[in-house]
Amino acid sequence: MRKVTLVHGFWHGSWCWSLVTEQLAGQGIASVAVDMDGHGLKSGTPLSRWDRPFDPAAFATEPSPVAGVTASSAAETLVGQLKVAGGGEPCVVAAHSMGGVVATAAAELAPELFAHLVYVTAYAPVSGLPAAAYIGSPEDEGSMVAGLLAADPAVIGGLRIDTSDRGRHAAIREAFYGDVDEVTATAAITLLSPDAPVGVPAEAFTVTRGRYGAIPHSYVACTKDNTIPIALQRRFITEIDAISQTPTTVIELGTSHSSFLSQPAALAAAIAKACR
Repeated sequence: MRKVTLVHGFWHGSWCWSLVTEQLAGQGIASVAVDMDGHGLKSGTPLSRWDRPFDPAAFATEPSPVAGVTASSAAETLVGQLKVAGGGEPCVVAAHSMGGVVATAAAELAPELFAHLVYVTAYAPVSGLPAAAYIGSPEDEGSMVAGLLAADPAVIGGLRIDTSDRGRHAAIREAFYGDVDEVTATAAITLLSPDAPVGVPAEAFTVTRGRYGAIPHSYVACTKDNTIPIALQRRFITEIDAISQTPTTVIELGTSHSSFLSQPAALAAAIAKACR
């Protein structure tokens, strides 16, 4: 059975997959969650976040320490992680949210390392447009992410949220964790990195039918997602099908953006299906 590599989305880290890895282990499936560039143990934090008294103006203008990360650089890192995780053999790769951009670019770079690509309510920019081009599109209507930002991405080179402000927690929970229990959602919010690299969604890259398009793939669509609305998820599925050699296997879950926390068993079952 194939090994599984789990890729998180923006502001999160490998920690967010812990409930899913537990479920996969119960089915005899080996899995590892990795940190994307600019996140988790590879993250950076603006120093103004810790200043007391807190200066909102400084927090809103301090350059992001992850500004240099791009889709290409993060994809190269992921390729290296897959070589280690799979021991040279192809893995099932499950990618969430903006992690889908990195996984898509990595799949074009090294399709031999992908046994199956599972998108979990993820960005999948396969049409030549950068992921940022989809933000604000008609299909993106209803997304709550823009309201979370505490700084201008063009000024700081990052997408910054203020998780230290308890007054913002309700909005963060509604955007990411609408159906997650309060204790788990609160714990997750405290673990989020404040900055995500704007260079990932800003970069346009090309994928081809012969490389990316040859990889079997699935899309777990989360119908109650307030981050990537279901209409935008379905647009990505349509665009994937236009370039792929095989049709997308679509699995719908009636969850928020974070099914890995609200329905880890159901999500693990979808990933396990790809393994078999």
